[in-house]
Parts: sequence; structure tokens; C-alpha cells
Amino acid sequence: MSASLGKVLYLVTEPFLKETSELIGFSLKASRRNPICSVGSSLLNCQRLYRSCPTHGIGRFRHLLVPQPPKVKKKNQAQMKPIVPETEHNYGSLNIVMTSCNMPVVEKYAQYVHRFCNRMSVKVEECYAMPTKTMEVFLMQAQGVKYEMDFVLTTHQRVVQISGLSATLAPIFLEILQTHQPEGVHLSVKKYTEEDYQVRLKARPELEELRARFK
Repeated sequence: MSASLGKVLYLVTEPFLKETSELIGFSLKASRRNPICSVGSSLLNCQRLYRSCPTHGIGRFRHLLVPQPPKVKKKNQAQMKPIVPETEHNYGSLNIVMTSCNMPVVEKYAQYVHRFCNRMSVKVEECYAMPTKTMEVFLMQAQGVKYEMDFVLTTHQRVVQISGLSATLAPIFLEILQTHQPEGVHLSVKKYTEEDYQVRLKARPELEELRARFK
């Protein structure tokens, strides 16, 4: 029993030993060719044959495209949004104008008006700030003609433009805005016109003169 078992084991292990010896010999040859190869990876051949075969632009397609002229970037000119017309039951475009000498107060109130419009499902077209205006106040002496500057008054203005305010909701809407109006803030509501948009643009008298000449 033991003799037969020994023969079987020898027959099975003999081809395995031959394969391992061949693999070890192959790895030694590869390591001699290129010393960078690792000893453990016997099946790895480190010769980089692809370096001797250039690709000659394989996979490149840009040279096949028709050359196009460079795009000229156009300056984004401000355009006026279309005015929403009023209907029998809804108002059109309205401007809620808030003016005050205290900038933090008018800014907080403008944020409150914006949030309140969102809660009441009133569409807010845009919310913007107008340029700050300064006013010099002069004081005249009791006896004399000279004027002396007393102080400089600065006014800040914020505008919330809305549209689609229903006629039934308008009285309640305006009453709530007036009840939460802080001291020192002037509140007014008016229809949005093209003049209100032109006021936002910077005045250029030189350009207006040139336009008047060529008309």
C-alpha cells in the first residue's frame, strides 16, 4: 500500500517540478536582461517595446476639423425686462420704493419685504439698490448773507419690483407693510415704467450729444 502510494505521488509531482524549474529559469533570465524587474514576478517581462513604435498621431482628430474664426465676445448689454400689463383682477409691474438715511435699517426692511412677498406668493421680479444720493444742508446766519454748511445728508434707496398682485390682496398686503415700517423709512408704491429703468443707468452726456448730431 505504501509503495503504490509513493509511485503515485512521484508521478504527480514530477511534471510540477519541471514547470517550476522552467519558471524560475525564465525569471532569472529576465532579471539578467533588466535588473529593474522584481524577483517575485516571474512572468513579467520588463522590456518596453512600445517605445520603439511611435503612434504618429493615432487618435488625434483636431487636425481633421475645419478651422473656425475666433469668437468675438460681446459685452452683455443691460436690457429692460418687459412690463407686465395689468388686468381686471391683478396689478401689473409695481415698484416698492424704500428710502432712508440709515442704510442698515432700509436694507433690513427691504429683506423683510422680499421674504413677505415670497410668503404671500407674490412674484418678485427683481430687488436692487439705487445709487446713494448726498445733499448738503446750509445754514444762514441771523444777521448776514453768508451761508454756512451745517451737515451732509445721505439717502439710501432700495427697490423691490413685484408683479401679479391681486386686487383683493393688495389692501391687506400694503397694510402689513405699513405696520412693520420702521421709523425713518419712507415707503411708496408706484407703477413700473421705462423712466424708472433709465434712472438706473449711468448718464453719459457725451454719448447723448453724439446721438443728437446724427439724428
